[in-house]
Amino acid sequence: MKHVLVIGGAGYVGSALVPELLGKGHQVRVLDSLIYGNGASIAHLSDRPGFSFVRGDLCNAKSCEAALEGITDVVLLAALVGDPICKKYPELAKKTNLEGPKQLFDLLQTKSINRFVFTSTCSNYGFRSDDSPATEESELNPVSLYAETKVSFEKYILSRCDSIKFCPVILRLSTAYGVAPRMRFDLTVSEFTKVLASGEKLVVFDENTWRPYCHVTDISKAIILALDAPADKVRGEVFNVGSGAGNFTKKMIVEALLQQLEGARVEYKAGGGDPRNYRVAFEKINTVLKFQTDFTVEQSIAALVKAFRNGFFSDCEGRRSFYGNYEVHSTE
Repeated sequence: MKHVLVIGGAGYVGSALVPELLGKGHQVRVLDSLIYGNGASIAHLSDRPGFSFVRGDLCNAKSCEAALEGITDVVLLAALVGDPICKKYPELAKKTNLEGPKQLFDLLQTKSINRFVFTSTCSNYGFRSDDSPATEESELNPVSLYAETKVSFEKYILSRCDSIKFCPVILRLSTAYGVAPRMRFDLTVSEFTKVLASGEKLVVFDENTWRPYCHVTDISKAIILALDAPADKVRGEVFNVGSGAGNFTKKMIVEALLQQLEGARVEYKAGGGDPRNYRVAFEKINTVLKFQTDFTVEQSIAALVKAFRNGFFSDCEGRRSFYGNYEVHSTE
């Protein structure tokens, strides 16, 4: 049995991951500052055996010390996730995405930790000059502060692998989609679905740009595989997380939506402010960790459209911050 500390466990991925870990019989502690007022995403776990919560900031050494008591493994999800939120709060982004993680990593060297899983991002590939899928060895070309901080911390981890006792693993996540206790409607698949299912007109910029997508439950599965795999298979390794079938252009996502929402209004425009354009290869995680995805974008879109029609997200506008990384409300 593991005792896993999930830092940022009340977020989109964390709210899907933590129940999965508990379901496998592990003890789970969440460290989260709830900067989006998102405590409700894990409140239902409060009386689950093996669950505990520490409200605190990743960047606060005392909070980390308290949260690490008795912990065997650490998953670092916490970050200002996404280009817009990092652009809005650049200093906080640098602190949360890079300075805090460095401090944590150094602290872990004084603890009896077995595995450290860092969730990075496929956004690190940024803009590619051709359509060939990026492998873990491909050149990194970050085009945003968000990706720059992730690349910098990756380098920090890899430069120290030979001198540390615990086993670090880096997972470059595809853009997440799918229903989770803490939904995000500021990510492409869920955002497009929300707009069109609400009867609004969707404006899509640069519709032929590529991006990989992966369901939050599949991302959770990949994290658990990284925690459970033999150390010699994952120590100091980088894995892209997703599937080849999950590479989509924005237009392909719209076309999948129009299969569910006939007559929905869509306008395509050029000149958007996001220059990222990349497809990603996932053979390494398939081969080494035997990882396969269970969900598809098309299935998830159909489920999410039905959820909107059933009124499951009627509180979207009233709880805007809960449903997206738009604005930071508080830290500790």
